[in-house]
Amino acid sequence: MSQPPARRTVLRGAALAGAAGLGLTACSTGDSGANASAVPAEPVDLGAAAAVPVGGAKLYREDRLVVSQPAKGTYKCFSAKCTHAGCILAEVEKKEGGCPCHGSRFDVTTGKVVQGPASEPLPEVPVKAENGKLIAG
Repeated sequence: MSQPPARRTVLRGAALAGAAGLGLTACSTGDSGANASAVPAEPVDLGAAAAVPVGGAKLYREDRLVVSQPAKGTYKCFSAKCTHAGCILAEVEKKEGGCPCHGSRFDVTTGKVVQGPASEPLPEVPVKAENGKLIAG
């Protein structure tokens, strides 16, 4: 007659299953849809154009966008969704945006990959300044 597994064995198995689930979550995109687009489907009001410094960039994490102003009045916008695993960039320093998941870095003035593991550039998003506000998409 076989005996049921020891309590310690059951608890260890449950802990390992939970840790495996967390590992999968860490590499997920965080999107509710598996194929959520990196580019907004509708125009997004990003607020004051003056919030983006000349020669610098601003991360709009909630909108999943990053906007740079390489020259006064000229704006470039890119998706802030990393092309490696779909994580959203966490910070922008000078002209580089960093992905918190696997360390990819992107030039936020061109969208190009500066450091992998990402191999594809960030998708460009149309952006315009209207009445002192930035509109992306």
